[in-house]
Parts: sequence; structure tokens; C-alpha cells
Amino acid sequence: MAKIASHRELKVYQLSFEAGMDIFHLTKTFPKAETYSLTDQIRRSSRSVSGNLAEAWRKRRYEKAFVAKLSDVEGEAAETQTWLDYAHACKYINIKEYKQINEKYEHILGIIVNMIVNKEKWIL
Repeated sequence: MAKIASHRELKVYQLSFEAGMDIFHLTKTFPKAETYSLTDQIRRSSRSVSGNLAEAWRKRRYEKAFVAKLSDVEGEAAETQTWLDYAHACKYINIKEYKQINEKYEHILGIIVNMIVNKEKWIL
């Protein structure tokens, strides 16, 4: 396995960035009434996934800090799924869009949990 030099090289980072951009594009169609509630919330949480991954990557020297940041990633990804549930329930997104993005977040969550369980592979 080649050495990873940057968080941008992590598949989970790339996937989370892609999912965050998917959320951004989808939320452009949300009603104006949701601008300061659902739209802002889902955009913030989705962006926090990749942001916290970048922070976790830089904290690999410190096991507890690394795991804590990965736990934040897990929480933000789950929060994003909750906002997706609301977006779908309010009929702002269709079932196909919902399933597609939700599956990305399930994949992200699986990778993050695996990283936490196998933290010794990642710690410097």
C-alpha cells in the first residue's frame, strides 16, 4: 500500500467531499422557507464530515484526539442522514436521490467505524 501523504488522498475523504457536493446541489432546489433551517443544517453537517476527517488526519500522532475526531465524523455523517430523512419526508428530494446519498453516508460510516476499530493502522 502506498503511503498516504494528505487527507485528500483518503478514499473516505473523497467520498465525503463528493457527498457534501451532492447535498449542496440538491439543496439548491429546497424552498426559500428552508434556507435558514434545513438547508443550512444539512449543508453544515455534510461539510463537517470532510472537514473533521482532515482534522483527524492531522491528529494521528495522538490516538485519543484521532479517535475523538473520527467520532465527530461519525456523528456529523449520522446527522446528515437525519436531515436527509427530513428532506425526503418533506418531499424536497425523491426516493432515488435519498437512497443514493444515504448509501454514500452508510459507506462513509462503515469506513469510519473501521478506522476507529483499527486505529493502530492509522496512528503515527
